[in-house]
Amino acid sequence: MKALVLVEYNKLVYKDVPDPHPKENEVLVKVMACGICGSDVHGLDGSTGRRIPPMIMGHEASGVIQKTGENVINWRSGDRVTFDSTVYPLDDWFTLQGMYNLSDNREVLGVSPGNYRRDGAFAEYVIIPQHILYKIPENVTFEQAAMTEAVAVALHSVNISGIKPGDKCVVVGAGMIGIFLLKLLRMSGASKIIAVDINSGRLQQAKKAGADCTFLSTEENLYEKISELTNNRGADITFEAVGKSETVNLAIDLLRKGGKTVLIGNICPKVEFPLQKVVTRELKILGSCAIRGEYEVVLDLLQSGKINVDDQISVVAPLSEGAIWFDKLYRGESGLNKVILKP
Repeated sequence: MKALVLVEYNKLVYKDVPDPHPKENEVLVKVMACGICGSDVHGLDGSTGRRIPPMIMGHEASGVIQKTGENVINWRSGDRVTFDSTVYPLDDWFTLQGMYNLSDNREVLGVSPGNYRRDGAFAEYVIIPQHILYKIPENVTFEQAAMTEAVAVALHSVNISGIKPGDKCVVVGAGMIGIFLLKLLRMSGASKIIAVDINSGRLQQAKKAGADCTFLSTEENLYEKISELTNNRGADITFEAVGKSETVNLAIDLLRKGGKTVLIGNICPKVEFPLQKVVTRELKILGSCAIRGEYEVVLDLLQSGKINVDDQISVVAPLSEGAIWFDKLYRGESGLNKVILKP
């Protein structure tokens, strides 16, 4: 089969690779669409340490089952499916406690951090364990289904935030996950939704996605302006969707006393942390890791039309042109949101 292979850092090659074969509890999926995630772009140059070549990246995908392993039940050839990005063991203690995203020995599709390598979906075919499959509703396209993972990541962070109707929220970082956070917060009953980003173009999208107010992170008197919008206390909850010291500290600074911040972005392995501010203001810091059962809800939202993902799809291109589009995203070409590749 053909695949887009990261043969070495900063070098993607569209080439022939061996055909995969499903084991007894796996299915072979013909990939119909696979989105380029920001983590793939950051992994391209090795900066994250989670895409060690050679490997096939790609975890935001959808397709059609071509073949099933002998112990696969409830799934058959021809089923339209998408799938979780986390491949988790069913007998793990964390899985049994309902925290499969934290399970020991879990793997992520299209990720190679050193202790494992799991080839992903930038290929004609991909192998998927049956227990992470989800059926695509008839009125949802393959391209829309490939966006399920990104929306589910945002929804997981909203779920663990414990948001209550009337809460005042700030989203720091209006990239893909940030935009979906804004849309989901609008559904969750937040009374004030504020977006902060370094890019004015992203803030325009944030406004369309549901933000009541938007601010450039470089704006003068930013803290005072947001304080005025939050009863001169600060936000009840902030969501950090970047993963750098500057944005993590900003998300913490914008909180009221006793507030909480949810950290989603993780492009940097370490950040500077304002310990005394967190302690003396009794702030709650929550990490949000991937997804924990949100796929079905997101697919229902897509089916009902209650969440729109089409406005975030900028380009649908052949997988053979993948290296070109990776380069455009890596260089930060303006106007590009999600690029979806089709084998």
